[in-house]
Amino acid sequence: MSPRHDPHTYPPVPEEALPVPVVDNHCHLDIQRDGTLLSVEEALARAAAVGVTRIVQIGCDLPGARWAVETATAHDAVVAGVALHPNDAPLHDDFEAAFAEIEGLAAHDRVRAVGETGLDFFRTAEDGRETQAYSFRRHIDLAKRLDKTLVIHDRDAHEAVLEVIDSVGPPERWVMHCFSGDADFARACLDRGAYLSFAGTVTFKNAQPLRDALAVAPRDRILVETDAPYLTPTPYRGAPNASYLVPLTMRLMAEVRGDDLEVLCHAVNANTDAAFGGSW
Repeated sequence: MSPRHDPHTYPPVPEEALPVPVVDNHCHLDIQRDGTLLSVEEALARAAAVGVTRIVQIGCDLPGARWAVETATAHDAVVAGVALHPNDAPLHDDFEAAFAEIEGLAAHDRVRAVGETGLDFFRTAEDGRETQAYSFRRHIDLAKRLDKTLVIHDRDAHEAVLEVIDSVGPPERWVMHCFSGDADFARACLDRGAYLSFAGTVTFKNAQPLRDALAVAPRDRILVETDAPYLTPTPYRGAPNASYLVPLTMRLMAEVRGDDLEVLCHAVNANTDAAFGGSW
């Protein structure tokens, strides 16, 4: 089996570091994939070696949110985002109690984001979507009240996400995590003030609509992420992902846009600070 498809093997660290540091603005350092997991220290060290010097750790459920805050407190390079994931929200017998804990965690000074929240029509069936939408609205309100960045998960729910955003209004700063739409949807999000975050999916062979979206996005609205351990960029699709693989995505992004890599790295780094309320 080729190493790039071996689910038990991390890909090699890229030989060439990025010319300017960037931020992985969406990562799950706590999630194992097929039994593999780097320690936080190893994940941060490998990332820093190639110019990925900061990470936003996202907690998607109560244990994950607690872990994200603890990890951000222990590591200067890490800040946290906390929320009940759209697929997690309908699973709580007492949603209000679960959300109350998220609200308390979100107030921590190492938490920069409320998310990932949003809508997922791929994994959650019709009977859970009302709770998803309710949870989404509650998280939007929380981001506004705490002046935190809203991080949106959108899977097979483009128009419904925009309907919610239009109905309640977005917070000052919001990110479309792992942007998955085409150029028209990109424009619709950008018109409403969103930052678009691109993951390893933009490198996939069948992702031309996503590359078209990247090409039309203004340079000052583009972010990069891994969603690690998922969405590993080409040529290692199928293996566990980690922040140290961001250079593969960044180089493809620069190529698609016709941008100088150093210029794009500078922009992505500055955009991340703007999107998440300042440097850390």
